[in-house]
Amino acid sequence: MIRFYNGKIIRFEPETTVTDEEVWTDGSKIVYVGPAKDEMPSFERQIDLQGDVLMPGFKNGHTHTPMTFLRSMADDMELHSWLSNLIWPNEAKLTEEAVYYLTKLGILEYLSSGITASFDMYAHSHTYAKANADAGFRTVICSAMNNFDKDPTDIERDYLYCSSLSELVSYIFGIHAEYTTSVERMEYMVSLAEKYKAPCFTHLCETKSEVEGCIGRYGMTPPQYLDSIGFFKYGGGGYHCCYFNDEDIELFARKGLWAVTCPSSNLKLASGIAPIEKMRKAGMQIAIGTDSASSNNALDMFREMYLVTALQKYYENDAAALPAGEVLKMACVNGARSMMLSCCDDIAEGKKADLVRLDMNRPNMQPVNNIITNIVYSGSKENIKMTMINGKILYENGEFFLDDSAELIYKKANEFVRSLAK
Repeated sequence: MIRFYNGKIIRFEPETTVTDEEVWTDGSKIVYVGPAKDEMPSFERQIDLQGDVLMPGFKNGHTHTPMTFLRSMADDMELHSWLSNLIWPNEAKLTEEAVYYLTKLGILEYLSSGITASFDMYAHSHTYAKANADAGFRTVICSAMNNFDKDPTDIERDYLYCSSLSELVSYIFGIHAEYTTSVERMEYMVSLAEKYKAPCFTHLCETKSEVEGCIGRYGMTPPQYLDSIGFFKYGGGGYHCCYFNDEDIELFARKGLWAVTCPSSNLKLASGIAPIEKMRKAGMQIAIGTDSASSNNALDMFREMYLVTALQKYYENDAAALPAGEVLKMACVNGARSMMLSCCDDIAEGKKADLVRLDMNRPNMQPVNNIITNIVYSGSKENIKMTMINGKILYENGEFFLDDSAELIYKKANEFVRSLAK
């Protein structure tokens, strides 16, 4: 058992609170949250938080982790030329070994920024899943079916394999996007969702041209078209969602579908600003993602949280729009629920011990007027002191505790990047 004490605990249910409680973990789970007891059990380790914050880890609601190799290689380009001229040609050169270590490189960045789970859409599912399982990182894989897949029935095989590999790995159905996927393949995806009574996700309304193209093909926006073929029958949602009209918002709110906003990526690619505050007030469910290191270029939830709220204040011309407490909940609780990971969405007895410690003894966290707003408006990766997943500390005080060393992971990633230059 591990005991965390003498700190501040952030809990989100039934409402967001900051308490002085202790948290005990045993194995993969939280077993006690409450005041100190007169009689204590035997602990493997007792961690004096010294006034620091313990909270549920951030959940990266949309990313493409192995794309770390394209960081700072494909910048300052419009989305579609960026994809066609740089991203897809270089991705075609990926090896399984490269995917394995590039995934672990992303995991290092997640851990050092307090992210304890990722909702990842990428090819090479088996290798990606193994890298996460070996590292001890929690991930949900979203399939990226599109017209380039040689055999679309691989999706079901991937679903069965990855779902059984590790308790840390799960799988959700998805297509890359409406504009990259034929009607026949989208209908096949719908048949899988029907067979397993499962949700579906996709890139959605990321650019104006995507929406206009779909309307030209089907007379409907992408959300409306996908709903018409049964894509959202069992839930799911979309990534980016920059260009939702009122009917799209009503559809998502009525069906309880998720929108995952990725503000840094959308700004860098000049794709647009999602109307998040309007969506939230309409009753939509919102989570936050980083997108990939090739379009962002940082896998940093602090930056995303700040941009989500700051952009909505500008977009709505209202400094009160999208308050910090709502944004923090999107990053921790909503992200988990969008991935069907309610097991680790809060600090409560019986939940998974996916926790982060934030260093309050840093200049950007002083004075302590309001911890919640400090985290969203002032916080940064420098404040992450510890990251725990499934009861295991994988990052603490600048050190990583994975199956491979950080030095080996950096070496392998750079070897592959140099091979591209040749």
